[in-house]
Formats: sequence, C-alpha cells, structure tokens
Amino acid sequence: MKFKALMTDNGINLLEKRILPALDKMGKICHLYLTRDHAFFLHNLLNSDGPQSIAQFKISSLFSDYRISSQNDDRIAFSVDLSLLHRALRSILAVSAHSHPSDGLQIKLVKKLPPHSTLPTPFLTFEAKGHKSAVVQDVPISKPLSRADVEELQLALESGQEIPATLIKAPDLNLLQNFADRMKHVGDVMGVSITKRGDLHLQISTSLITLGAEFKNLAVLGARAEGGATGAGGGLQREEATTVQVSVKHFFKCLQCSLAKPDSAFYGIAPQGGCLIVIFQFFVPGTRQTDKSISLHCRLPVLDPGSN
Repeated sequence: MKFKALMTDNGINLLEKRILPALDKMGKICHLYLTRDHAFFLHNLLNSDGPQSIAQFKISSLFSDYRISSQNDDRIAFSVDLSLLHRALRSILAVSAHSHPSDGLQIKLVKKLPPHSTLPTPFLTFEAKGHKSAVVQDVPISKPLSRADVEELQLALESGQEIPATLIKAPDLNLLQNFADRMKHVGDVMGVSITKRGDLHLQISTSLITLGAEFKNLAVLGARAEGGATGAGGGLQREEATTVQVSVKHFFKCLQCSLAKPDSAFYGIAPQGGCLIVIFQFFVPGTRQTDKSISLHCRLPVLDPGSN
C-alpha cells in the first residue's frame, strides 16, 4: 500500500485556507479516501450519527506526480484528525517559507516507530526539501481501512450522491448564519420548508416563542412549479411545500462550510424526506462556470419523516 504525491500551489491554497478550516467545523475526525482519480474528505458516512459531508476533488486539483497503489483496486482510506492535519500543513508552510525548498511539498503515507513503542504506526507525512535540509511534519492516522470497510465506504459514497428533484438557491450565507445563530438560543429543532416556486421557510417553535424567516422567489434548479404566485396572500403554501425537521446545531454546523468560500449554495430535500441536502457550488476563478474539479455537499439527518 503506497501513496505519494507533490502538492500543487492550488492544492495547498485550497486545503490550507479554505477546505480544512471549513471541514474542521463539521467534525474533528473524518475519512480521507484516495482513489486513482479522486480524493475525498468524508464525515460520518459509516454511521448515522450527525450530519454527513462529502468533499470531492479531482487529483489534478490537489496533486501532481500522484502515485497510489494498493491491493484494493488502488484505493486507500483512513481516519485523520483535521485539526492536526491543518496545523501540520500550516507549520511546514511557515517553516519552509524561510528555507526556500526547491522540490515542492511532498505528501506521503509512511510507517514509523514512535518512541517507547515496538509497533510501527501509520502517518501521513508532509516533507519540504531544501538545498541542504528537509522539513518534515508527521500526522498520525488510523490503520488503513480493510477491503470490506473500503467497499462499505464506497457504497455509502455512491448512495450519498443523489440529487433532490428540486434545488433552490440559498440566500446570502452570512444572513443564514446570523439567523441560525439566533435560533440556537431558542430551541433545538428547526423546520425547513421548500417549494418548487423557490421559497425557503425556516421556523423554530417552543411553548413560549415561534421564530421564523421566509425567503421568496429564489432561483430554482430541477422540478419547479408553473406560475408566479406563491399563495393567496403571497405567502408559503403549506400544501405545496416539502418540510423536514432538522437539528438547529446541524444546520448551523453545515453553514460553517462557508469558510470554504463557495460561490453559492443550494438547498433541497431528498426523496421521501430522507434528509436535507445542501450543495455548495464553486466557480472557476474569474468566470461564472462551475468548477467541476471540486464539489462539496452536506446531508443533514431529519428528526421527523417529513411531510409532503
């Protein structure tokens, strides 16, 4: 089992300044899953505890001189602490900036014998080589997943790629963050309603207070309703809305993905109200074209089967 690559400047900037800070807010531990063509950062795909996030990258967007081999169809997966990974990357970049490395930043899987141990331990290692010295940062990782576990992870990944029939473009993410931050202090469960006309309704209710926000006439992708009005009084038509109940904490945590600096976000509800799906869109820099080399989306478990 081998993995070694050089990190591209784009890959370093993407991970250090955007992706790792965002994913660390989703959860401290995630799976890093490497294949011949893609790299994935995956949260909670092998259990149903908490929101899932799937960040997918084409290898060329992160690495050059990419080499991977394993007896499991050249697929390798392991758990890693994102805060340690982020800290190691920042540290080696800071140190190597002063030593002017000539051969770029290499990342690889290694086994090393820790002090006072008799068993080799796997690490994900960053190495920046200079003319006279090398700077190394080791990040401890879990034992690589077995063939059966990798297959289970792959199946979970494939099942997590479904797209809702209707997606509505989210309003400004900072606006949503401020609203969700206030909601955290009111209650634990939020109702999220979406219509094919482009309406998003958020509501939290307790025995003492009801707090809500409605965003109308948002852009719609996929199945949409005909006509312009949303109801007799211009309000949300409950009979045409799909509604689910989700954790306020999960909703707010998902919004932390704005740290990845997406250009837009879309909300949708899976068939049969299985989960709330948030898809973040990235544009090719300087254009309005979707960057197909990177994707990020979250799946929030519902606390109620939902209504339609």
